[in-house]
Amino acid sequence: MLALASIPAPALHARAIPRTLKIAVGIDADTLDPAALTTGLVMGMADYIYERLVTFDYTQNRVLPRLATQWQVSTDGLTYTFRLRSGVTFHDGAAFNAEAVKFTFDRLLDPQTRAPLREPLTIIKETQVVDPMTVRFILSRPDPLFLTYVTHWVASIISPTTVRRAGANLGRDPTGAATGPYMFKEWARGSHILYVRNPNYWGRKPVFEEVMLRIAPDAGVRETMLLAGDAHMAVLPPAPDVRRLREHPGYAVVEAATSRIVYIGMNTQWGAFKDARVRRAMNYAVNKRAILASVLFDLGTVADSPCVSMVSGYTPVQPGGWPFDPGKARQLLREAGYPDGFEVDFITPTGRLIQDFQFAQAIAAQLRNFKVRANLRTMDWPTYVATIDQPLERSSLRLFVLAWVPFPLDCWSVFHPMFHSSQHPPRGFNSTFYKNVKIDEFLDRARTEMDPLRRKELLKEAQTLVWHDAPWIFLWSQKWYVATVRNLEGVSITPFEMWDAIYATWK
Repeated sequence: MLALASIPAPALHARAIPRTLKIAVGIDADTLDPAALTTGLVMGMADYIYERLVTFDYTQNRVLPRLATQWQVSTDGLTYTFRLRSGVTFHDGAAFNAEAVKFTFDRLLDPQTRAPLREPLTIIKETQVVDPMTVRFILSRPDPLFLTYVTHWVASIISPTTVRRAGANLGRDPTGAATGPYMFKEWARGSHILYVRNPNYWGRKPVFEEVMLRIAPDAGVRETMLLAGDAHMAVLPPAPDVRRLREHPGYAVVEAATSRIVYIGMNTQWGAFKDARVRRAMNYAVNKRAILASVLFDLGTVADSPCVSMVSGYTPVQPGGWPFDPGKARQLLREAGYPDGFEVDFITPTGRLIQDFQFAQAIAAQLRNFKVRANLRTMDWPTYVATIDQPLERSSLRLFVLAWVPFPLDCWSVFHPMFHSSQHPPRGFNSTFYKNVKIDEFLDRARTEMDPLRRKELLKEAQTLVWHDAPWIFLWSQKWYVATVRNLEGVSITPFEMWDAIYATWK
């Protein structure tokens, strides 16, 4: 790795605007079909080409027009009518219109379409074409968050012409499918994804002619690419180097708190993890604060609830989080019949989360002190996604590193996909195969509860119950950051751990 101090700041980068903006990212995409998106980092990759009817402005905390220019809501909250933007074309040359919107949502809601995150939009009972530039959604029930749901990346509008041509191959080759400021050009698996500027884009044109997303799972390699001038931005370079990158005159670090909660999932239907006492022991056995300080360099905050503090409905269940208590961990293991511990397969991604493989190694080492022999292995992100998406009868999951960013920023959006029994893979993301009828009841009631105080109380009860039932080893909420060359300006980070550099500039 190149040493930061060895790079003279004045000669770092030419002032001429590069033709191609190169961004080093830690994982390859598993799909570029918007309906199938599950991962915030991949959503950030797809955001260069796809657009939704509306967008969410986090600085103003409100929904703004995008492919729709205006909308109306009926007094009963069951009908949303959108007027569409004229003069927009898909990258394949087809006209954007109400038929394309209806096609997009009908496909998204079709049970035959792989769409793990569609659940909030299943309240759409029907999508109607009013006229070529007007579309209407009929809901099965009122939902105050519906407009926010429509800003999600899975609701990106796609070209019926391209989808019919591409079929199941859309996720690997979305050429022509989108309307956005960049167009898909090529994807070399494990190497890069290349986008080119859309010459016919209806809105503001970006500065760079091309954007190349370069795949580099190793954080040190991403940093080396940045320092050597082979990348202009590196997503999550090594945590130990963040301070030096902040201070170096040739680079900048863009960082922000996020809504992501990082956890170790335990398959509650497997062996030792069927017993809640074992799962609680696992929480007592892991010293989260020590790992945050020594491995993540304090780029996180210990979890004190299944939800993080920035989401609505959050309640701190245990201030300071599960304490590190070796005596309590050993006591619970003895009571559950595991005084000599047990052996378990443990998997983690590499390059997806801050120091993910490194902190998984540290956790495995700590568990060995309690005779829990966690056999750690890693894999590329597309393989990891496929592994956690298997139904129980085919699942190899035992102990696994994962994290979740809720959308929208509401505690229900953590709980329903993570803990409701209807969301076991492959239907959803309850990869611990957790099931509790009380949790299901709390969540079903919270979804339709219009009284904010009563809804918060339901979510509080759910957080308390899951916390003590412990299907996870509750770790931390992580901060998120990217490092850029100093010439690159206009890069920001959303609460969903996505960078926004579509309209970045060069000075």
